[in-house]
Amino acid sequence: MKVLLVNGSPHERGCTYTGLSEVAGKLEEEGVETELFWIGTGDIPGCRGCGACRKGRRCVIEDSVNDIGDRLDEFDGIVFGSPVYYSGPDGQLCSWMDRLFYSNQKKMYGKVAAAVVNCRRGGDSAAFQRMNQYFLMCNMVVPGSQYWNQIHGFTPEDVMKDEEGLQTMRTLAQNIAWVLKCMEAGRKAGISMPVYEKWTPTHFIR
Repeated sequence: MKVLLVNGSPHERGCTYTGLSEVAGKLEEEGVETELFWIGTGDIPGCRGCGACRKGRRCVIEDSVNDIGDRLDEFDGIVFGSPVYYSGPDGQLCSWMDRLFYSNQKKMYGKVAAAVVNCRRGGDSAAFQRMNQYFLMCNMVVPGSQYWNQIHGFTPEDVMKDEEGLQTMRTLAQNIAWVLKCMEAGRKAGISMPVYEKWTPTHFIR
């Protein structure tokens, strides 16, 4: 079992990293392998809406979105972390997730997913909700924790003083590990993923 933790902050080892590291440490204790990935500070274009990925299953923009997309089968779960900007996730991460999910939606089916947010003071619940929308429309399994997955602090040192936030990260990790182990046991018992109906897209006019 392996979980990818995506750091969407422009700071490689800042507050978001500190929260994700707490999750990763507990996952490792639970016997789950982890990998931390930082999206970096380079240019991350938004989705162009060209639809090319529906044919080639890859984004036409060649960057880390495709690098991770090509490796998704390695991971049983993904945790996305973001700082809070104006009550939302940071724009670079949203662009990155838009393209990753749109070009790899079926690869997400059945994976465990979670969001972690960091804020100085407020806006965390709105950012958390925004990130969860990706998971909840891709047939992913979303475990909870003892509170919303948020940590507070303006610096990594501040985050390390947020005892409840860090505990929430560890509880989240325990629940992720438990769900992954249950899913693995189910597969060994012959329980497979659901076979879904063919998608019937509609809109308000049709």
